[in-house]
Amino acid sequence: MRIGIDDTDSPAGMCTTYLGAVLIERLNAAGIQVTAQRLIRLNPNVVYKTRGNAAICIEAEGDADHAFAIAAACIEEMAEFDEEKTNPGLVITENPFPVSFYHRAVTGFCTIAEAEDVCRAAGARVRKWKNGRGIIGATAAVAAEQADMTWELLAYRNPEDKGERTVERESLFRAEKETFPHTWDTVDTENDCIVCFPHTPDPVIFGIRGESPAWVTKARQYVHSQQPVAEVCYHTNQGTDAHLLDGTIADLLDGCSYRLRGVVSDTPKTGCGGHVSFHLRDATGDVQCMAYEPTKGFRDVIRGLAPGDEITVCGSYKNGSINMEKVRIITCPEIIRQRPPLCPSCGKRMKSDGVNKGWKCRRCKTRADEPDIIHEERTVSPGWYEVPPSARRHLAKPLCRGVPPE
Repeated sequence: MRIGIDDTDSPAGMCTTYLGAVLIERLNAAGIQVTAQRLIRLNPNVVYKTRGNAAICIEAEGDADHAFAIAAACIEEMAEFDEEKTNPGLVITENPFPVSFYHRAVTGFCTIAEAEDVCRAAGARVRKWKNGRGIIGATAAVAAEQADMTWELLAYRNPEDKGERTVERESLFRAEKETFPHTWDTVDTENDCIVCFPHTPDPVIFGIRGESPAWVTKARQYVHSQQPVAEVCYHTNQGTDAHLLDGTIADLLDGCSYRLRGVVSDTPKTGCGGHVSFHLRDATGDVQCMAYEPTKGFRDVIRGLAPGDEITVCGSYKNGSINMEKVRIITCPEIIRQRPPLCPSCGKRMKSDGVNKGWKCRRCKTRADEPDIIHEERTVSPGWYEVPPSARRHLAKPLCRGVPPE
C-alpha cells in the first residue's frame, strides 16, 4: 500500500516529514512493514501552502485498515489544527494512481474535487480534516513517479523544543567539503552561511541532500549537533527541476514555473533594494525577468547581459515577471560601439557634420571620415549560471548535478 499525508504543519511548528518519521516507527511496531518513504515537493507557488509545500508517501506491506487507523491517530495527535491554513489529508491506496495528477500538482494546480475523483476511482481510503485541502498533496505524493530522484536525510529534535538549534557550524562546512558535489546545499560557501536547517520552530535540526543514501549518510557523520530523537532518509523529487515547464512567453500562467528561451531586449537595471531586472523577448511576446537581492552574486551575471544576447531563463512566473532560478547564456557577442573621433589638434571630441558627412572639430575645423570603434569587454561568457544555495528553492536542480538538457 501507499500512504499519503499532507498539510499537518504550520509556521508555528510541526513538520509533515517528522510526523512521517513517527508514523514509520508506529507502523513497524504494529507489524506493518515500511518498505520506502518519499518526500514530494509540489508547486512552490501555491498560495495555500503551510510552509514548503511538501507531502509524504510511505510504502508499506500489511493490513491497510490497521495502517489507516494508525495514520489517522498520528495526524490527530500531532497536526497543527489551530492554524487556519492547516487542513490535513490522509490517503491510503492499494491500487496505483495516475502519475498525471502528480505532474499537475508539481507544475500547476489541482482541486480537492479532482483529488477525490482520483481516490474514488482507485478505491482508496480517504480522510479529511477541516476543509481537507491536504488530500491534494497526499494524493499527489501517492501518485508521484519520475526517473530522476534525490535523497534527503533529516534529523529531528523533540517537537516541544522550539528554541535555538545546536549544530556545530564548522562540522557543516566540513561535511560540504568532504562530500560535495555528491551532496549539496548544506552550506553556502560563497556567502558564508548555513542552508541545511530551517529558521522556524519545527522539529527539523538539519537536513542533508544528496544523490544517494550512502552519500547523505557519509555527510551526516561529519555533523555535530544536539542529540536527535529520530532520523529518516527520504527519497525525494527535490533538486530535479520537476516544477519547470517548457513554454513561450505568450502562454505564461501565473503561479507556474518555466524554462524560456529568448533574446535580451534591454539593458539590465538595478532597482530599489538591489533587485536587477531586464526584459526577455521571444517570437510570441515580452516578459520582465527579475534577480532579487537574496540571489547575491547571481545579480552580477544578470547585470552583465546586453541587448541581443540569446539566453534561457528558468524560474517562476508571478505577478507579471519571471523570478529567475538559473540562466543559460547561449550567445553573448562582443559589444562594438562607435563614438566621435578625437581631434588630433586639440584632443576634444569632434561633432557630427550631418548624416553621412563625417565629423568636424568646431574649434579647429579639422575633419574626419571614420568614428572611433570601441570593443567593450564582456563580463559574462556562454554557460549556465545559478542562484546561490541560500536562495535556491527545494525543487530547483543545482548545476553540480549536471547542466540541464539543451
